[in-house]
Amino acid sequence: MNVFNRVVTTILWLALAAAVSVAAVIPLGTVAWLQAQLGRADVLLSEWKAANPTNFLIGQIAAAITAVLLFGFLAVLEVWTARRRGVRIRTAQGGSAELDPNSVSRRLSWRLDQLAEIVTVAPTVKAKGGAVDIKLEIETAPDVDVPMKTDEVVEVTREIIEEDMGLKLGKLDVRMRYAPVDPDWVQ
Repeated sequence: MNVFNRVVTTILWLALAAAVSVAAVIPLGTVAWLQAQLGRADVLLSEWKAANPTNFLIGQIAAAITAVLLFGFLAVLEVWTARRRGVRIRTAQGGSAELDPNSVSRRLSWRLDQLAEIVTVAPTVKAKGGAVDIKLEIETAPDVDVPMKTDEVVEVTREIIEEDMGLKLGKLDVRMRYAPVDPDWVQ
């Protein structure tokens, strides 16, 4: 639904920008064109109504019902999918709970920040079905061994997510960067 929303919104904004630009450049011509088009539509609709009033009424009702169903369906989807969902946890005794992704993020941040040579941790947690996808932005001390520290971070993250919290780990993306070197530190 997110991609659909973006595509429709982009198309509508571009069409609106084009219409406003044309109306700003040639306002009188735009008004004359709109009046001509509305006049043609008026004549066409009057002819259809005069030719067969019953079919015209049926067409009006069908157009109204189609619009209500289509836009109502899209509105329901928008509201329904906008609800932020947590991660479902199942216990050994058959119970279940829903855990907010922000809670998972805070727990990861707190635990990974305790590791040696880690300056800052910024986790992004997204619930995907029964698993969590995690993106970690980590800033380390300037002299850290990145492969070794990455392995440690991955191991601790797996331990926290799978063992401590009872969740299933989906994708794990770790991005490391060195903290700036403090001139007073280097001698």
